[in-house]
Amino acid sequence: MSAKVTTYICRKHDILFWKNLTNKYINYSTKIQTHLWTNQLYVIDLACNHSMEILKQAQDFGMFKFPLKWLIHGDTIHLSEFYFGVDSQVFVVEPQDSDRVALVYKYSSEDKFVKRYLDNFGQFSFAERTNLMGHSFTLSCVITNPDSLNHLGDYRDTHIDAITKLNYVLVNVLMDYLNASRKFVMRQTWGYKNASTGIYSGMVGDLQTHIADLGGTALFFTYERVDIIDYLAATTPSHMKFIFRAPPLSYVTNVFALSFSSSVWHCCFAMVAVVVVFIYIIVKWEWKQTKFRNKVVQNVALRPKFFDVIMMEIGAITQQGSDVEPQSNTGRIITIFTFIAFMFLYTSYSANIVALLQSTTNSIQTLEDLLQSRIKLGVEDIVYAHYYFENDQEPVRKAIYEQKVAPKGQKANFFKAEEGIRRVQEGFFAFHIELNTGYKIISNLFQEGEKCGLKEIEYVNFIEPWVATQKRSPYKEIMKIGFKRMHEYGIQKREVRKVYTRKPQCQSGGSNFGSVGLIDCYSAFLVFGSGLALALLLLCSEIIVKKFSTRLSN
Repeated sequence: MSAKVTTYICRKHDILFWKNLTNKYINYSTKIQTHLWTNQLYVIDLACNHSMEILKQAQDFGMFKFPLKWLIHGDTIHLSEFYFGVDSQVFVVEPQDSDRVALVYKYSSEDKFVKRYLDNFGQFSFAERTNLMGHSFTLSCVITNPDSLNHLGDYRDTHIDAITKLNYVLVNVLMDYLNASRKFVMRQTWGYKNASTGIYSGMVGDLQTHIADLGGTALFFTYERVDIIDYLAATTPSHMKFIFRAPPLSYVTNVFALSFSSSVWHCCFAMVAVVVVFIYIIVKWEWKQTKFRNKVVQNVALRPKFFDVIMMEIGAITQQGSDVEPQSNTGRIITIFTFIAFMFLYTSYSANIVALLQSTTNSIQTLEDLLQSRIKLGVEDIVYAHYYFENDQEPVRKAIYEQKVAPKGQKANFFKAEEGIRRVQEGFFAFHIELNTGYKIISNLFQEGEKCGLKEIEYVNFIEPWVATQKRSPYKEIMKIGFKRMHEYGIQKREVRKVYTRKPQCQSGGSNFGSVGLIDCYSAFLVFGSGLALALLLLCSEIIVKKFSTRLSN
């Protein structure tokens, strides 16, 4: 990769010196061809007039930070007033030792230079600078529950301030890896922007104003914060979602119509029609035969009326039997096989109904489905939840907040975690909560059968939380290396498993029996009510017709 080189040299013999130097270390040709310089290389001779002024201007503009590179000819004693951080790439060739190049940097502005001699510019890495020799870092953390201060590292109540507790362990491991001392500052919020000053509150404000060197609690990746902080690594598998128990299948459809497929239903209706027609024809024939008429007195013969035949068929369909029947062998054969056929259909139908009444629906998949459903909504009463719900302007999310979370004239549905999860347990309630917190409470509170059918819908569309540091912090690169090492060695995964609770597994779905509610029996009551209304209507009609006929006869 080509690099742009800017030089500031003032003596003729220096030209030969620099040429020899670049030939020896950088493989100089018509232009510098090396992967070592990624953007810009500045070459300067301290013996030249105004060289120190140039370096001071460079420091004021922050030009000693990664990835800019400097090659300086002169004694490091003259550079003591400058701060080359651990992320800098400043190389010095001292006059008394011109055959060697030294990489120089400081752990802090008050420390002395660390000098590392290199055989060539390629033999260095940021991993070699991770020993900070006890340099002190200020770490800003977020605590939403004051009691969490007593349990930051003992893995108790891990569902409370889980993000803080996980990252507290990880940043302590990082400090040990860097051989750095630490001081913690506790805040109650991650931080939100003051519109008038542009300064953030909370942990983000500590990083913005350089009160803290590192954020000890991971935070969500937002575009507004990119300009004021640098994100280092994703450390926390934390997500905020609506958790709810999937509603029964009867909540969205008529389960009494789902036992059979449409083709089976069509065949059943066709069979009933055929049987009714054949029995009606047989009964009509029987009443024309003298040997069957004497049984009319015993009131056991089915009369040749279409309504009576239909009532006998309804008795067969519902497995209730009939007090009358055809008297011929032909009619009896058709009747008995009709009852046998409907017995098998009744058994299959009943078995499917039992399964369907225990089934749940997957019809609620999106925020819009949640908005249109009859499920009530609640949100965990925590600082960032208030911020995101109250300020989101996306139409569906805004409607969810205004219509279901905080309707006008009503108390907003912000609850403590335990209360919200208990409402989820009761059913027809979705609670927005950090998943680790929710699932920890669910594991302790729910019966095994109640853990089946848990659903999630994401409201805040963010990637996993990241640990952040000051903007252009000199320790950014070595901190990144530390977090990568923790990830590679499995330390991060181990701590996540200790702190975070996974979604409870459904272990007893087949034995999850529950009481049948009114909504499950809605269709049955609808049929009963319709029949009752029709019977009353017919009764009134008969009474009216009877009175009208009586008046006409008089």
